[in-house]
Amino acid sequence: MPSLLFCVALLGPASALASGGPLGIDHRIHYDNRGIWNRSDQNVLMYGTVVTVLGGALAFGDQDKLGDTFWRSVDALAVTAVATEGMKLTFQRERPSQTSDPNQWFAGSHAQSFPSGEVAAISAAVTPFMVNYGKDHPAVYALALLPIYDAVARVKTHGHWQSDVLVGAAIGTGVGLWAAHRNSPLIIGWLPGGFQVGFVHRFK
Repeated sequence: MPSLLFCVALLGPASALASGGPLGIDHRIHYDNRGIWNRSDQNVLMYGTVVTVLGGALAFGDQDKLGDTFWRSVDALAVTAVATEGMKLTFQRERPSQTSDPNQWFAGSHAQSFPSGEVAAISAAVTPFMVNYGKDHPAVYALALLPIYDAVARVKTHGHWQSDVLVGAAIGTGVGLWAAHRNSPLIIGWLPGGFQVGFVHRFK
């Protein structure tokens, strides 16, 4: 998401000497947990995304375009969660709340900054909807604002470095594109047939 890179670049005018990390852009900015950047608002977005996707998948099943898209979003969320958790355990990068040095890698299991699992998850969740509905309903592209907001908020509250959220967004978007372009949703194929109907269609 080019707009995400732009937003992250606005987070602070760090000099080259003060920056680091894999992309050379990481620096700790002034802590801001006020207003819309509050951590509780980030949690509402994250958990609300998961509940909406799972609830929509169960409600609509796989009998129409909307239900199919919800299940593709479920696939994207699940695969992204596994991928980002594996990377966190592998790279063990300390968060800005733990150190001012963005180059602290392999610091132990307590360090799980890279990549941002939340930004990745939200990116993964919204991408199938943008792919399936964006062309006919351009307003759907506004969903991209959700991971952008979360990326900025995570950096402002010292939960992640700039490269953490950029890589997280790239992972989530990539997995979301994969899920959107599969011949059929993955996870629903492993479940009993009743899940394909959905509660909405079952009680019509």
